[in-house]
Amino acid sequence: MALGALLDAGADEGELRAALGHLGLEGWSLSTSKVLRGGIEATRVEVRVEEGGRARTLRDVLEILSSAGLPERALARATSAFSRIAEVEGRIHGLDPAEVHFHELGGHDTIVDVAGTAICLELLGVDLVAASPVATGTGTVEGGHGLLPNPSPAVLGLLSGAPLYGRDVAVELTTPTGAAILAGSGARFGPLPAMVPVATGYGAGSREIEGLPNCLQVVVGDAATPWADPGRVSGQPLALVEANVDDATGEEIADAIALLLDAGALDAWSAPVVMKKGRPGQVVSALAEVARLEEVRACLLASTGSLGARSQLVDRYAVERRIETVELDGVPLRLKVAQGWVKVEHDDAAAYGLSHGLPLREVRRRAIEAWRAGSAGA
Repeated sequence: MALGALLDAGADEGELRAALGHLGLEGWSLSTSKVLRGGIEATRVEVRVEEGGRARTLRDVLEILSSAGLPERALARATSAFSRIAEVEGRIHGLDPAEVHFHELGGHDTIVDVAGTAICLELLGVDLVAASPVATGTGTVEGGHGLLPNPSPAVLGLLSGAPLYGRDVAVELTTPTGAAILAGSGARFGPLPAMVPVATGYGAGSREIEGLPNCLQVVVGDAATPWADPGRVSGQPLALVEANVDDATGEEIADAIALLLDAGALDAWSAPVVMKKGRPGQVVSALAEVARLEEVRACLLASTGSLGARSQLVDRYAVERRIETVELDGVPLRLKVAQGWVKVEHDDAAAYGLSHGLPLREVRRRAIEAWRAGSAGA
């Protein structure tokens, strides 16, 4: 239903099929059709498979995803979804997540659903995923271990901390796959965020449900604030993750910042503060794409030893810039160029200075002069 809604909202089906073709899976097919659900025209997506119930581990699935050449953010979202499934299934069955064998959740259809949704989010340029409170049904559902209560333990585990509500309908309104997609996308929950809608899509469920339109609605829009002027420029929605630390050395703080950047943070830093009882401490902060919030938050806790972290959504307004290259003695050095300024990449300048016995300031001066001379002659 998520895949159908995103295609209905304008994600290019040809580009989706091309990207899914790189997963290296055989014996599956994807079909789309227009159907009515509760009087609403929606896109129905069906993934048919020929495989016979193969159980994959998390490592198996991650290898399939990592070898597919997916866009970085799409890979992060799909990887996060399956990692969360393994974590929850491990907790339910008392296993290490690495030892969990996905049954129906490791099949071709689930991999195509999760990866396909992540790909479509990227095709639509979605930075932030938000969802209304999640509906669940009643009764029981069939799982790999027999009959389970509805909502299933996997759904409840994956949506821990999210607002849920029940409908008196004996149907599995939210599946583990759907819950994993929300969890892996770093979704926040609540009313429709302030936005300027640009597209709407509807993904159809497999059947009609009496009194309820069995479809998923997706609204794609540009972020805005309720008081914004129509011409206001919107920033890029990012997650700011922070922890207060009062028992780490300077070297440990520097190591934590490096690990946060390796974990996918777009930027990381620390600032000195005075904490309770007059203790000196550091606020360690990281800025990350919303899809990478869980990874970056876990890294922050592990690398600092902090017992807690906080996060909030922020807007980043980045100045448009480009990367250019100049050569000094045949050695290329990269520069960031924006309106009104130019800056030499530190690592390139430091390496050149070390090999030529020059201080950084002299390398920067020569590189900028070379860039200006080249720009003037262009």
